[in-house]
Amino acid sequence: MSFDVPQDLYYLDSHEWIDPDTGRVGISDFAQDELGDVVFVELPAVGNDLQRNDELGVVESIKAVSDIYAPVSGEVTDVNDALEDQPELVNDDPFGDGWLVELDFDESALDGLLDADEYAEQIA
Repeated sequence: MSFDVPQDLYYLDSHEWIDPDTGRVGISDFAQDELGDVVFVELPAVGNDLQRNDELGVVESIKAVSDIYAPVSGEVTDVNDALEDQPELVNDDPFGDGWLVELDFDESALDGLLDADEYAEQIA
């Protein structure tokens, strides 16, 4: 089975991604597939300051409850309120409408994250 791994994103080995242009964060196609049908998403409040690898939120599926980690340090500037009523967006469009939060962060924080090729190799 192959999974979508957009080239323009950075990844944590725990399957979160961040868009370096927007600060948008989500979980990967691989992660949503492993979780199964997502039924609940808990996200932080706007204004929260997070450190890299801090717990960002929780995704509950029919198979498991999984913590989601911040790929970089930064301030939460937006959360995807649509997930409150439609948590399945995480499954349907993990790199689009299923995003979780947006962070204001320093680009130097991207150092140490996996690029798309490294992440694709990890999940192969």
